Amino acid sequence: MHNIALYWKPAVEIVILWYLIYQIMLFFEGTRALQALKGIIILLLAFLIFQRFDFVVLKWIFEKLFGISVIAILIIFHPEIRMGLAQLGKRQIFRNILKEEDIIILGRQVVEGCENLIKNKLGALIAIEKNDSLVAFIQSGEAIDSRVCADLIEAIFTPNNPLHDGGLIISRGRIAAAGCIFPLALGQELSRVFGTRHRAALGLSEETDAIIIVVSEERHDISVIHRGRFYKDLGPVQLETKIKELLKENENK
Repeated sequence: MHNIALYWKPAVEIVILWYLIYQIMLFFEGTRALQALKGIIILLLAFLIFQRFDFVVLKWIFEKLFGISVIAILIIFHPEIRMGLAQLGKRQIFRNILKEEDIIILGRQVVEGCENLIKNKLGALIAIEKNDSLVAFIQSGEAIDSRVCADLIEAIFTPNNPLHDGGLIISRGRIAAAGCIFPLALGQELSRVFGTRHRAALGLSEETDAIIIVVSEERHDISVIHRGRFYKDLGPVQLETKIKELLKENENK
């Protein structure tokens, strides 16, 4: 039994360490800090090798170098680290899973509302919450807490309504708030190609996994933006299918 304990403890430690390294890599994925993190891991492995073979001088050099590199990373890449921590804070402990019938009703009401807006040559910006909490953005608007209803969506985005300029957020299958402020995607090229609603949708999709629907009053078309990816010129059936498809990804992850 003593021999078994000698083997299983290191095995558990290795698994835990591997998992932590994997999560850290995911944490910094898509940022400049990822390359620096790889460099630190290489330095750490080299340090362990030098320590194992008792290379005194090299071990001393790498101890100092490793300590300095960690401090340098925290200073140089603090924007990326801050953004990563913000993303981590947005993750919900309990996933926002809707029932099949709720997804169907939500999809149909949103599609009907968007169709009515297109017919009346009106624009709209709608965000549907998935795993990443949109509480911070909900708080920037006016609380509503209503069931998803096509007529209400149309009424909110009617020009005479004071909430029509912002975004509408659907959370846990209900309209949580309207008149919400979303972060604008930056870039001169984006400003030339997209209007404010599209840039706001893209900005929110870069920070969260929300499903964002944009109804363009200029082009009279409907787009879905998710994770920075555009699905353009969607018809009613395509829009409903895409909403269902993206919402059901919650259940498969």
